[in-house]
Amino acid sequence: MQSFLNNIKVIAFDADDTLWDNEPFFRQTEDFMCDILAPYGDKEEISSRLFEIEMDNMDDYGYGAVAFTMSLIETAVKVSDGKIPANDIGKIIEAGRKLVRLPATPLAGVVETLKLLKESEKYKLVIYTKGELLTQENKLKRSGLLPFFNQIFIVTDKKEEDYRKLCAQLQITPTELLMIGNSLRSDILPALNIGATAIYVPYAVMWQHEVIEDFNHEKMIKINTFEELTKILL
Repeated sequence: MQSFLNNIKVIAFDADDTLWDNEPFFRQTEDFMCDILAPYGDKEEISSRLFEIEMDNMDDYGYGAVAFTMSLIETAVKVSDGKIPANDIGKIIEAGRKLVRLPATPLAGVVETLKLLKESEKYKLVIYTKGELLTQENKLKRSGLLPFFNQIFIVTDKKEEDYRKLCAQLQITPTELLMIGNSLRSDILPALNIGATAIYVPYAVMWQHEVIEDFNHEKMIKINTFEELTKILL
């Protein structure tokens, strides 16, 4: 075990695209909307407009399936200059409803690894995920992973001040926190910036907003599979 892991008391796990698939379903829904809007523009233009609208809406809606659906509808109305038929809006709403009801099936190795970490009793395990409260709570229930975690934290964002607040709530110092996730922007960099440790588990599909340039850090470990956590932490 690397020396900077010796003081870890709490392991915080991101949820979407760390414990289960999420982003591919959002991209499929975006493609579906682009197909509906094909009479009004090409896919690249529509996707670019959607991203602009998502960013504009961030302060009002935050992250998650409901926020994404609102941005899809707004994009459809604006790209079509209000000409899109109501039944097509209905199709987009239904596609968004499916995102809210994603199965949240755990990724390969997640159940087995969490079980070993829980049984070791070496760490307190918590979920630290951003998104809409009800949507994330329901995905956690459907995933079957709740028994592995001591506490659940669902937040609107993951910035440095949010990680400091997490440490305060857990009554630990940043050096006693290990954050595990797939987003360098949200899960890794802000945690490292407050003095915590991080393990980066890349995921094949990333939302454009979460993409930043890859980097190295003395307190970050990059792994390729979730199962590698047992070799590092046990």
